[in-house]
Amino acid sequence: MTARLIDGKAIAATLRAEVAAKVAAAGFTPCLAVILVGEDPASQVYVRTKDRAAREAGIEARTIRLKAETEQALLLATIRTLNEDPAVDGILVQLPLPRGIDPLAVIEAVDPAKDVDGFHPTNVGHLADGRRALAPCTPLGVMKLLRATGIETTGAVAVILGRSAIVGRPMARLLLAADATVTVVHSRTRNLPAESRRAEILIAAVGKPEMVQGDWIKPGATVIDVGINRLPDGRLVGDVAFNACAAVAGAITPVPGGVGPMTVACLLENTLTAAMHRRRG
Repeated sequence: MTARLIDGKAIAATLRAEVAAKVAAAGFTPCLAVILVGEDPASQVYVRTKDRAAREAGIEARTIRLKAETEQALLLATIRTLNEDPAVDGILVQLPLPRGIDPLAVIEAVDPAKDVDGFHPTNVGHLADGRRALAPCTPLGVMKLLRATGIETTGAVAVILGRSAIVGRPMARLLLAADATVTVVHSRTRNLPAESRRAEILIAAVGKPEMVQGDWIKPGATVIDVGINRLPDGRLVGDVAFNACAAVAGAITPVPGGVGPMTVACLLENTLTAAMHRRRG
């Protein structure tokens, strides 16, 4: 391995400590409400992680657990109650949702001012326009990783593998705001390896285990692996073939321990940001 390892755990720990210090100095306790529908094992782990991280930062954590057979109307009513609760600063509905529930209707039901996931169309539109918005936590975490490791975005050629509304598209908007030259590629793009080799900053968010190979990487490039995939043998890997790409890249994130911890840390920061904005008006 020749690439510098970008330690997401350490950078996230620093951010979480900063959030905790700001919460302690704020004079009030922000509140994060998380709604979990059903018993998906991965979702339960994520919710416990978020709950623990919030409490460690001095943020009140409320977890509302609903049965898998919960009807959409009840879920929407639960969201409305949280929207109207002045004590709640942030609302997060854990995805994926059970069949029969429209995730877009659920996302649109959340008050944009409490949308700490950054998925509401209002926040999406504000982000696209360059206005103040709660940004999705994973792309926001990637930007903080780049800044913390001194990776220059101004004028840099950035290629994003994946065009999802959760990562790819908001990632492009944040990089554009940071003055990068951005290309988004996807399953219909011709010659993905050639497009990837153009990147000085390559962000992989496609959900395919170890899809990105070493010969996709421009020598010295920064490689950010957003993917997390569990193989049949139980191993967790990203969208990047780590060893092969690390031999070529200048800097690279591991999986696990790269982007994942930053997502949780940015959720805490978004909760504090939402709380401050709501109180300041």
